[in-house]
Amino acid sequence: MLLSITYCDTQGKKESLVVRLKRQTDRSVGTFKCYLSGPEGVKRELWCAKLYKSPRGGEFVRLTMRRRIKFALLAGVAAMVLIFSAAILARRVIPLHIHDDFESSSLSWRWTTLRLEPGAAQLERQIVRSGHQAIAITVHDGDRYEAASDSGAATERDELMENWPLFSRTGHTYVYSFSLLLPNDLPSTAQRLVIAQWRQLCEARHCSPDYPILAIRYQQGLLEITRQDGQGRHVLYQSNKNYKGQWLDFRFVIKFDAAHGSVRATLNRASIVDYAGPTLFAPQPGYPAAGSVYFKTGLYRDALHDPPWTLYVDDYRKDQCPDAGCE
Repeated sequence: MLLSITYCDTQGKKESLVVRLKRQTDRSVGTFKCYLSGPEGVKRELWCAKLYKSPRGGEFVRLTMRRRIKFALLAGVAAMVLIFSAAILARRVIPLHIHDDFESSSLSWRWTTLRLEPGAAQLERQIVRSGHQAIAITVHDGDRYEAASDSGAATERDELMENWPLFSRTGHTYVYSFSLLLPNDLPSTAQRLVIAQWRQLCEARHCSPDYPILAIRYQQGLLEITRQDGQGRHVLYQSNKNYKGQWLDFRFVIKFDAAHGSVRATLNRASIVDYAGPTLFAPQPGYPAAGSVYFKTGLYRDALHDPPWTLYVDDYRKDQCPDAGCE
């Protein structure tokens, strides 16, 4: 839509001009109005304004909204606040039951691409766990690069991250199940390779510690499940079996709690983790007692100019357990 601007000078003569918008307090020398052209040439006045002459030369304007426009904008903001509040309330009241078999023609709304380079996640029709499609995630040199810091070496990543309305709530228990496949050509020498992780949402500019509270790692030929707290990283499971070239069916039952949490996990239906204790960082600035946890899967590695690596993902499911338990 085009904006048509005219103004009247101090003698009442109509003029047209291109203006730069600035905030000034110099002497007013005229007024002009701005219209939005509507259907059949009908014009709606959107703004009223004054034209000013600067002592330093040049013309500029100050715009003031009409009351009806102010009301419309305020009503729009109020509606957005109500929608956002309703989403928050629904997230707190309605139990989550999410399933994605990646059979649609594009990535579903359940995932955000904030941690993905364009094209890093592709629908896969040859290597699938079930159905006709899976997702292939490929990390390239420099993808989502993060420079070295006090917390570790420089990194790069491509990860599917669950969308914020689906974040888990602390104090509740959730069941996650998903299938991953590590290709045979995936190197076994990586110092850092995280293929799935749960992170506590940082609600401040910076949080410390800044690590996943739970993670699945494939590092130096070892498949590991680790837990992180303020004292460091703890290994809940470790195996040197060759897990490449086959689908790995994971199932996690996790209660997110800073004191009385729990993790029970199976791999291909065999129990691998049975842990009780903290599964969150202790409440502190940025990590409130009533917080959120989000899930990611993909490839998160050290930035060492390695060639592309690929991970396959299929059959993702997440269910919130009733208070009586998941079993």
